[in-house]
Amino acid sequence: MRKVKFVNDQYYHIYNRGVDKRTIFQDIDDLKRFYQSMQEFNILEPIGSIYENSFLKRKEEQLGNSVPKLLIKDKLVEFICYNLLPNHYHFSLKQLKDKGIQKFMHKLSLGYTNYFNKKHKRSGSLFQGRFKAVYVKSNEQLLHLSVYINLNHQVHNLEKFGGSATKLFKGSWGEYVKGEKGICEKDIVLHQFGKSSDYKKFAEDSLKRIKENKEIKKLLLEY
Repeated sequence: MRKVKFVNDQYYHIYNRGVDKRTIFQDIDDLKRFYQSMQEFNILEPIGSIYENSFLKRKEEQLGNSVPKLLIKDKLVEFICYNLLPNHYHFSLKQLKDKGIQKFMHKLSLGYTNYFNKKHKRSGSLFQGRFKAVYVKSNEQLLHLSVYINLNHQVHNLEKFGGSATKLFKGSWGEYVKGEKGICEKDIVLHQFGKSSDYKKFAEDSLKRIKENKEIKKLLLEY
């Protein structure tokens, strides 16, 4: 039984890692597949395979439809920010539908595990038990969480691993500070800053505090 109750229009920190701390993204294609799954499985209605939906989306675009059907279905959750690293991931989510987070995470975890096991010729669980969840209780917590997630590759000093590991992560930092297109609803955070450079400065300062202050980490992680 979870301590955290999922309520519509509330914000949560959702995260998990590979079983036995194993790598869950072994190459760029794995990252792309998981990122695609984050979008394709974020709907209320059951869907077919990712391949089938990608084909339908391309077909509708060729026919001149301005909004593919898959993009207007009811979403289960809203992404505030995310980060995918070699052996774990972090999301900041707003629940939109009843049990939206549970439904979305179940489809995402199961779908990606099936893909990963088939591709890499393995069996069994890929993730370390059920996903972890922390309820965001305050605006301050939401702001620090956005930093913790957007810069999680720096929190874990991913650069120290060198080689391909430095490329095997994907996050929403570019959406926040570079204006890159993506999947996140950033206004809840960025509207509190005059411009993206102000958020960048806040994030850099907050990152130092997060690394040094265990009390801040307790707000962000499940203990």
